[in-house]
Amino acid sequence: MKLVKMLTAAIVILVSLNSLAEDPHINGKKHPRRKEVVDRAQNEKAKNNDAAVNGKITNSQAKQLDRQDNRIEKQEQSQAAANGGHITKAEQRQDNREENRVNQERRADEKKDAAAPTSGQ
Repeated sequence: MKLVKMLTAAIVILVSLNSLAEDPHINGKKHPRRKEVVDRAQNEKAKNNDAAVNGKITNSQAKQLDRQDNRIEKQEQSQAAANGGHITKAEQRQDNREENRVNQERRADEKKDAAAPTSGQ
């Protein structure tokens, strides 16, 4: 069962990386602030996936966290579209604060699930 989860995680990561290569938003010339926000969102998604695969959080918790990360990425894209392909420092700070909250939520989920009593299975 663990092998299946690990293989599934590897496939998800490879598909994500492949989609990054095809996304013009990710490739080509881009502002360093955009790169930092997008890279961080992708890193957080990988952490969510790893936590789910390792049993630190449930799959539904990981999906919820990924939805939040996706929303932050879409927000960054709309910010850049409104600013000629760049985001402002204030927008970058806002996006980072939101990623911090998602990260805190994942850590809280990990602690909550670690403290939960486990069955003898």
